[in-house]
Amino acid sequence: MGTEILMNVTPQETRVALVENGVLVELNMERARRRGLVGNIYKGRVSRVLPGMDAAFVDIGLERAAFLHASDVAPVEREELPNGDHKPTEPIQRLLREGQEILVQVIKDPIGSKGARLTTYITVPSRYLVLMPNNPTVGVSTRIEDDNDRTRLKGLMEGLLAEKGQGHGFIVRTAADVASEEAIRNDVDFLHKLWHSISERAGSVASGSEVYMDLPLAIRVLRDMVGVELEKIRIDSRETIQKVLEFAEIYVPELVPRIEHYPGERPIFDLYNVEDEIQKALERKVELKSGGYLIFDQTEAMTTIDINTGGFVGHRNLEETIFKTNLEAAQAIVRQLRLRNLGGIIIIDFIDMTQEEHKRQVFRALEKALEKDHAKSQLCEVSPLGLVEMTRKRTRESLERLLCEPCPTCSGRGYLKSAETVCYEMFREIMREARQFDARELLVLASQTVVDLLLDEESASVAQLQEFIGIPIRFQVESLYTQEQFDVVLL
Repeated sequence: MGTEILMNVTPQETRVALVENGVLVELNMERARRRGLVGNIYKGRVSRVLPGMDAAFVDIGLERAAFLHASDVAPVEREELPNGDHKPTEPIQRLLREGQEILVQVIKDPIGSKGARLTTYITVPSRYLVLMPNNPTVGVSTRIEDDNDRTRLKGLMEGLLAEKGQGHGFIVRTAADVASEEAIRNDVDFLHKLWHSISERAGSVASGSEVYMDLPLAIRVLRDMVGVELEKIRIDSRETIQKVLEFAEIYVPELVPRIEHYPGERPIFDLYNVEDEIQKALERKVELKSGGYLIFDQTEAMTTIDINTGGFVGHRNLEETIFKTNLEAAQAIVRQLRLRNLGGIIIIDFIDMTQEEHKRQVFRALEKALEKDHAKSQLCEVSPLGLVEMTRKRTRESLERLLCEPCPTCSGRGYLKSAETVCYEMFREIMREARQFDARELLVLASQTVVDLLLDEESASVAQLQEFIGIPIRFQVESLYTQEQFDVVLL
């Protein structure tokens, strides 16, 4: 069993599941009301320049101004750092001025309270190439490792650049490794035409307008699945399969025989238990086959992953049990990172191992599992505390943020004050009110749980309090109140 793509399409939402050997490993979603912005090009207007942050806010017509850092502004003289990052040659106030109109591309969707992240280093991808307008250089994907192939592709692209002479550059994508010269040449022509139409539109629209929108998810997935051996692409919508086939026939003809309509009565995401896996990916606890388990905690600063042996008692000795649990966890963690689309800093707390060889093998298993992940990641060796620190690049919201919102009862804290704690807070409030105001009677409004506790286990305390303040206290259940809410009313 190899790699399959399942597409579930409704007018409101498109969901794309990537399944490897019968197991869900990635989920992509796009809702008609909230399409992702990554890859879209806008004509923006600089609304504020912030020298202290070496950045600017740009109005691109969204609710929140987008953020543009100086390192993402293409200066006239471009400097390259050894790792391929861009270094600004000048401070932000020399690169941009307030009110200036600029062409920008979204590199990160608005996440949480942050606006979209922008760049002026615009790139437009096709199946085999990525166009870099007005930047006549040639790069080759690092995933093409063979030196002969790299040299051949670089030479071919440099020849095409000299022939076309339009002042644009290209990055050669992984899929180009097996592409014919004619297919690459067609991609160059297609990207030049596309850029010409983008430039014309950019010249005619007002600032704050969208100039180019990336392809819809169902088609984008085919374009971006470079270097992945796909066995089948099953789609449950006749209308979408038609569009996907039209795109595939022109750009990815080798995938056409693998695209098929799924007419089944059973929902497509019930195959391979995809729906169940999505529900599990929203939970803190992930069960391992051995009986061990993982705990995922997402905070503002980082994601932490804790590994426990749980019900796994092993057969030989403790060290072997720990080693086996950690090895299984390494695979499960990478699958969950991809499925949950977790990004930023990730701290993995493996169970402490005493043997250096075991530590090395677990770390290697983690590295190997990450090779299949499309998102860029950096991994640090096991620290003296037995932790593995890593970062994973994410451009879109995590699955939890896409599908969920903070609990209105606990506001995302994940816990509530106990009914007992609320009772004692209430007693203090009653004392405060009784001393300050003259009242014939007090009415306390609270949730069912709290009132039950007051009339049962805490009834002696209530009687004592009534005697002390000399005023009768009456209780009333408010069904809409959360456990933490209460009101003391003077009558």
